[in-house]
Amino acid sequence: MTIDPVELATVAVTVEDGIAWVSFNRPDKRNCMSPRLNRQMMRVLDDLEFREDVGVLVLTGEGTAWSAGMDLKEYFRETEADGLRGTRKAQRESYGWWRRLRWYQKPTIAMVNGWCFGGGYGPLFACDLAFAAEEAQFGLSEINWGILPGGGAAKVATELTSFRRAMYHAMMGENIDGKTAVEWGFVNEALPLDQLKARVAEVANVLLKKNPVALKATKDSIRRVREMTYDNAEDYLIRAQEAANSYDSEGRKEGIKQFIDDKTYKPGLGAYDKTKQR
Repeated sequence: MTIDPVELATVAVTVEDGIAWVSFNRPDKRNCMSPRLNRQMMRVLDDLEFREDVGVLVLTGEGTAWSAGMDLKEYFRETEADGLRGTRKAQRESYGWWRRLRWYQKPTIAMVNGWCFGGGYGPLFACDLAFAAEEAQFGLSEINWGILPGGGAAKVATELTSFRRAMYHAMMGENIDGKTAVEWGFVNEALPLDQLKARVAEVANVLLKKNPVALKATKDSIRRVREMTYDNAEDYLIRAQEAANSYDSEGRKEGIKQFIDDKTYKPGLGAYDKTKQR
Protein backbone atom coordinates (compact mmCIF):
# COMPACT_ATOMS: atom_id res chain seq x y z
CA MET A 1 0.00 0.00 0.00
CA THR A 2 1.34 3.42 -0.96
CA ILE A 3 1.51 5.87 1.94
CA ASP A 4 0.83 9.55 1.39
CA PRO A 5 4.21 11.38 1.21
CA VAL A 6 2.78 14.18 3.34
CA GLU A 7 2.03 11.62 6.05
CA LEU A 8 5.52 10.13 5.83
CA ALA A 9 7.05 13.59 6.24
CA THR A 10 5.28 14.30 9.55
CA VAL A 11 8.09 12.51 11.44
CA ALA A 12 11.81 12.99 10.77
CA VAL A 13 14.38 10.35 11.75
CA THR A 14 18.18 10.38 11.89
CA VAL A 15 20.29 7.56 13.34
CA GLU A 16 23.79 8.50 14.47
CA ASP A 17 26.20 6.47 16.60
CA GLY A 18 23.50 4.32 18.17
CA ILE A 19 21.07 7.17 18.85
CA ALA A 20 17.82 7.55 16.91
CA TRP A 21 16.86 11.24 16.78
CA VAL A 22 13.11 11.22 16.11
CA SER A 23 11.41 14.57 15.51
CA PHE A 24 7.84 15.77 15.28
CA ASN A 25 8.05 17.40 11.86
CA ARG A 26 5.21 19.89 11.51
CA PRO A 27 7.10 23.05 12.52
CA ASP A 28 4.60 25.33 10.77
CA LYS A 29 1.93 23.93 13.12
CA ARG A 30 4.19 23.90 16.19
CA ASN A 31 4.34 20.13 15.76
CA CYS A 32 0.70 19.57 16.68
CA MET A 33 -0.18 15.88 16.48
CA SER A 34 -2.54 15.03 13.65
CA PRO A 35 -3.94 11.62 12.73
CA ARG A 36 -1.35 11.40 9.95
CA LEU A 37 1.51 12.16 12.34
CA ASN A 38 0.19 9.61 14.84
CA ARG A 39 0.05 6.89 12.20
CA GLN A 40 3.55 7.68 10.98
CA MET A 41 4.97 7.76 14.51
CA MET A 42 3.76 4.21 15.07
CA ARG A 43 5.52 3.11 11.87
CA VAL A 44 8.72 4.81 13.02
CA LEU A 45 8.60 3.15 16.43
CA ASP A 46 8.00 -0.21 14.74
CA ASP A 47 11.01 0.28 12.49
CA LEU A 48 13.45 1.40 15.18
CA GLU A 49 12.56 -0.83 18.12
CA PHE A 50 14.72 -3.84 17.27
CA ARG A 51 17.27 -2.29 14.92
CA GLU A 52 20.76 -3.34 15.97
CA ASP A 53 22.20 0.09 15.17
CA VAL A 54 19.80 1.82 17.60
CA GLY A 55 20.35 1.72 21.34
CA VAL A 56 18.55 4.88 22.52
CA LEU A 57 15.63 6.86 21.08
CA VAL A 58 15.41 10.64 21.51
CA LEU A 59 12.08 12.34 20.79
CA THR A 60 12.23 16.04 19.93
CA GLY A 61 10.62 18.60 17.64
CA GLU A 62 11.59 20.52 14.53
CA GLY A 63 11.54 24.29 14.76
CA THR A 64 10.54 26.20 17.87
CA ALA A 65 8.19 23.64 19.42
CA TRP A 66 8.36 20.15 20.89
CA SER A 67 4.63 19.58 20.42
CA ALA A 68 1.82 22.01 21.02
CA GLY A 69 -0.57 19.11 21.58
CA MET A 70 -3.33 17.83 19.36
CA ASP A 71 -4.18 19.54 16.07
CA LEU A 72 -7.54 21.17 16.82
CA LYS A 73 -8.64 21.12 13.19
CA GLU A 74 -7.39 17.72 11.99
CA TYR A 75 -7.58 15.74 15.23
CA PHE A 76 -10.80 17.17 16.65
CA ARG A 77 -13.00 18.93 14.12
CA GLU A 78 -12.32 16.73 11.08
CA THR A 79 -12.48 13.40 12.95
CA GLU A 80 -15.62 14.44 14.85
CA ALA A 81 -17.27 15.02 11.47
CA ASP A 82 -17.19 11.23 11.10
CA GLY A 83 -19.02 10.80 14.41
CA LEU A 84 -18.00 8.45 17.19
CA ARG A 85 -16.28 6.15 14.70
CA GLY A 86 -13.91 8.92 13.63
CA THR A 87 -13.22 10.04 17.19
CA ARG A 88 -12.42 6.54 18.42
CA LYS A 89 -10.13 5.86 15.45
CA ALA A 90 -8.15 9.03 16.10
CA GLN A 91 -7.88 8.17 19.80
CA ARG A 92 -6.60 4.66 19.07
CA GLU A 93 -3.93 6.03 16.77
CA SER A 94 -2.63 8.63 19.24
CA TYR A 95 -2.94 6.72 22.50
CA GLY A 96 -1.59 3.65 20.75
CA TRP A 97 1.84 5.05 19.98
CA TRP A 98 2.10 6.76 23.38
CA ARG A 99 1.40 3.41 25.03
CA ARG A 100 3.93 1.75 22.75
CA LEU A 101 6.51 4.36 23.73
CA ARG A 102 5.88 3.85 27.47
CA TRP A 103 6.92 0.20 27.19
CA TYR A 104 9.49 0.59 24.43
CA GLN A 105 12.34 -1.89 24.13
CA LYS A 106 15.01 0.83 24.06
CA PRO A 107 15.60 3.66 26.56
CA THR A 108 13.81 6.84 25.49
CA ILE A 109 14.54 10.50 26.15
CA ALA A 110 12.24 13.48 25.59
CA MET A 111 14.27 16.48 24.41
CA VAL A 112 11.80 19.32 24.88
CA ASN A 113 13.19 22.12 22.75
CA GLY A 114 10.15 24.41 22.86
CA TRP A 115 6.37 24.45 23.33
CA CYS A 116 4.90 21.40 25.11
CA PHE A 117 1.14 21.62 25.53
CA GLY A 118 -1.85 19.44 26.32
CA GLY A 119 -1.64 16.24 24.32
CA GLY A 120 2.14 16.61 24.28
CA TYR A 121 2.11 15.47 27.89
CA GLY A 122 1.27 11.94 26.67
CA PRO A 123 4.56 11.29 24.88
CA LEU A 124 6.42 13.39 27.47
CA PHE A 125 5.37 10.94 30.18
CA ALA A 126 5.94 7.98 27.87
CA CYS A 127 9.65 8.78 27.60
CA ASP A 128 11.87 7.38 30.35
CA LEU A 129 13.88 10.57 30.83
CA ALA A 130 13.16 14.19 29.91
CA PHE A 131 15.36 17.22 29.37
CA ALA A 132 14.10 20.68 28.44
CA ALA A 133 15.33 24.01 27.22
CA GLU A 134 15.04 26.64 29.93
CA GLU A 135 13.07 28.66 27.39
CA ALA A 136 10.56 25.84 26.76
CA GLN A 137 6.94 26.46 27.71
CA PHE A 138 4.71 23.79 29.30
CA GLY A 139 0.97 24.24 29.59
CA LEU A 140 -2.40 22.56 30.01
CA SER A 141 -4.33 25.09 27.97
CA GLU A 142 -7.47 22.98 27.51
CA ILE A 143 -9.39 24.94 30.13
CA ASN A 144 -8.87 28.07 28.02
CA TRP A 145 -10.86 26.65 25.11
CA GLY A 146 -13.51 24.89 27.09
CA ILE A 147 -12.50 21.27 27.70
CA LEU A 148 -10.68 19.29 30.37
CA PRO A 149 -7.07 18.08 29.93
CA GLY A 150 -7.92 14.66 28.55
CA GLY A 151 -5.97 12.04 26.66
CA GLY A 152 -4.03 11.26 29.81
CA ALA A 153 -2.77 14.82 30.32
CA ALA A 154 -4.46 15.25 33.70
CA LYS A 155 -3.09 11.88 34.80
CA VAL A 156 0.42 12.86 33.70
CA ALA A 157 0.24 16.06 35.72
CA THR A 158 -0.86 14.24 38.88
CA GLU A 159 1.79 11.54 38.33
CA LEU A 160 4.69 13.94 37.93
CA THR A 161 3.91 16.80 40.31
CA SER A 162 2.05 17.50 43.54
CA PHE A 163 -1.72 17.60 43.88
CA ARG A 164 -1.84 21.37 44.43
CA ARG A 165 0.47 22.12 41.51
CA ALA A 166 -1.44 19.77 39.19
CA MET A 167 -4.72 21.39 40.19
CA TYR A 168 -3.38 24.91 39.63
CA HIS A 169 -1.78 23.91 36.34
CA ALA A 170 -4.98 22.37 34.98
CA MET A 171 -7.45 24.97 36.30
CA MET A 172 -5.55 28.17 35.51
CA GLY A 173 -4.26 27.38 32.03
CA GLU A 174 -1.04 29.25 32.74
CA ASN A 175 2.33 28.22 31.31
CA ILE A 176 5.51 27.30 33.15
CA ASP A 177 9.03 27.43 31.73
CA GLY A 178 11.69 24.74 31.63
CA LYS A 179 13.24 25.71 34.94
CA THR A 180 9.88 25.47 36.70
CA ALA A 181 9.20 22.18 34.92
CA VAL A 182 12.27 20.77 36.69
CA GLU A 183 11.06 22.07 40.05
CA TRP A 184 7.63 20.53 39.47
CA GLY A 185 9.05 17.19 38.32
CA PHE A 186 7.97 17.27 34.67
CA VAL A 187 11.58 16.94 33.42
CA ASN A 188 14.94 15.86 34.83
CA GLU A 189 16.97 18.92 33.86
CA ALA A 190 16.64 22.24 32.05
CA LEU A 191 19.46 23.86 30.10
CA PRO A 192 19.89 26.78 27.73
CA LEU A 193 18.59 25.73 24.33
CA ASP A 194 22.03 25.82 22.71
CA GLN A 195 23.31 23.27 25.26
CA LEU A 196 20.30 20.95 25.23
CA LYS A 197 21.25 18.53 22.45
CA ALA A 198 24.80 18.07 23.73
CA ARG A 199 23.52 17.17 27.20
CA VAL A 200 20.95 14.73 25.81
CA ALA A 201 23.63 13.11 23.65
CA GLU A 202 25.85 12.81 26.72
CA VAL A 203 23.11 11.02 28.66
CA ALA A 204 22.26 8.81 25.67
CA ASN A 205 25.89 7.74 25.35
CA VAL A 206 25.96 6.72 29.02
CA LEU A 207 22.86 4.59 28.42
CA LEU A 208 24.45 2.99 25.37
CA LYS A 209 27.13 1.52 27.61
CA LYS A 210 24.62 -0.22 29.89
CA ASN A 211 23.33 -3.76 29.54
CA PRO A 212 20.23 -3.43 27.27
CA VAL A 213 18.33 -6.31 28.89
CA ALA A 214 18.87 -4.80 32.34
CA LEU A 215 17.81 -1.37 31.06
CA LYS A 216 14.53 -2.70 29.68
CA ALA A 217 13.78 -4.61 32.90
CA THR A 218 14.66 -1.55 34.99
CA LYS A 219 12.49 0.94 33.13
CA ASP A 220 9.53 -1.44 33.12
CA SER A 221 9.97 -2.09 36.83
CA ILE A 222 10.01 1.58 37.78
CA ARG A 223 6.75 2.15 35.92
CA ARG A 224 5.06 -0.98 37.33
CA VAL A 225 5.99 -0.71 41.01
CA ARG A 226 4.63 2.83 41.35
CA GLU A 227 1.13 1.35 41.38
CA MET A 228 1.89 -1.54 43.75
CA THR A 229 2.01 -2.14 47.47
CA TYR A 230 5.48 -2.80 48.83
CA ASP A 231 4.88 -6.55 49.14
CA ASN A 232 3.53 -6.83 45.60
CA ALA A 233 6.43 -4.77 44.28
CA GLU A 234 8.95 -6.92 46.10
CA ASP A 235 7.52 -10.07 44.54
CA TYR A 236 7.27 -8.48 41.09
CA LEU A 237 10.91 -7.35 41.18
CA ILE A 238 12.13 -10.80 42.17
CA ARG A 239 10.26 -12.32 39.20
CA ALA A 240 11.42 -9.52 36.87
CA GLN A 241 15.04 -10.17 37.80
CA GLU A 242 14.62 -13.89 37.22
CA ALA A 243 13.04 -13.21 33.83
CA ALA A 244 15.85 -10.83 32.86
CA ASN A 245 18.44 -13.43 33.88
CA SER A 246 16.75 -16.02 31.69
CA TYR A 247 17.32 -13.73 28.69
CA ASP A 248 20.81 -12.57 29.60
CA SER A 249 22.45 -14.63 32.31
CA GLU A 250 25.87 -14.05 30.73
CA GLY A 251 25.55 -10.30 31.13
CA ARG A 252 24.93 -10.54 34.85
CA LYS A 253 27.79 -13.03 35.27
CA GLU A 254 30.19 -10.82 33.31
CA GLY A 255 29.30 -7.78 35.40
CA ILE A 256 29.95 -9.67 38.64
CA LYS A 257 33.19 -11.16 37.24
CA GLN A 258 34.61 -7.78 36.24
CA PHE A 259 33.84 -6.42 39.70
CA ILE A 260 34.85 -9.33 41.96
CA ASP A 261 37.54 -11.12 39.94
CA ASP A 262 38.99 -8.60 37.49
CA LYS A 263 38.46 -5.55 39.72
CA THR A 264 38.16 -3.38 36.60
CA TYR A 265 35.22 -1.23 37.69
CA LYS A 266 33.03 -0.28 40.65
CA PRO A 267 29.23 -0.47 40.16
CA GLY A 268 28.69 2.70 42.17
CA LEU A 269 30.97 4.63 39.82
CA GLY A 270 30.11 3.27 36.39
CA ALA A 271 29.05 0.29 34.28
CA TYR A 272 30.91 -2.89 33.41
CA ASP A 273 32.43 -3.26 29.94
CA LYS A 274 29.68 -5.04 28.01
CA THR A 275 31.93 -5.40 24.94
CA LYS A 276 33.74 -8.23 26.74
CA GLN A 277 30.50 -10.14 27.27
CA ARG A 278 30.08 -13.37 25.36
